[in-house]
Amino acid sequence: MDSFFQAFYDQLAQIHSAMIQAIDGLPQEALDWEPGPGMNSCAVLVVHTAGAERYLIGEIIGQDPAQRDRDAEFRTRGLDAAALRQRLDEVLAHSRGVLEGLTRDDLDRPCPSPRHRRTFTVASALLHSLDHAATHLGHIQMARQLWEQRQADAG
Repeated sequence: MDSFFQAFYDQLAQIHSAMIQAIDGLPQEALDWEPGPGMNSCAVLVVHTAGAERYLIGEIIGQDPAQRDRDAEFRTRGLDAAALRQRLDEVLAHSRGVLEGLTRDDLDRPCPSPRHRRTFTVASALLHSLDHAATHLGHIQMARQLWEQRQADAG
């Protein structure tokens, strides 16, 4: 794999690893807990992040249809940490496969996104996917902190 795409993959893998660490050891109740009105649970955030990555890298860049149901991602309930980890591992492996097929010449290639009603370049889709994943990692970490604080206050 080209060194640029390897560096991108390594950063994405670090975000996935931090997500797994953030949900590790949480009971099902915590994974499905919504910290407040209009806020998402850790499970929703993991599934949504994986769905967005699969769409941006797999479908938009890799041209491999994802059959994504974005609305369903926000209704996720009942997935334990192992199932969430598997979801992240599967999408990361798929992303790696797409990245292995790219060259630096591809970075300027246009990639239409019907969902976004715009055209990305490979470079901008990659950056968007990394930014999106990092943002939701922060949300997951904050949700865990709020859950742990809630448990400490109740204890």
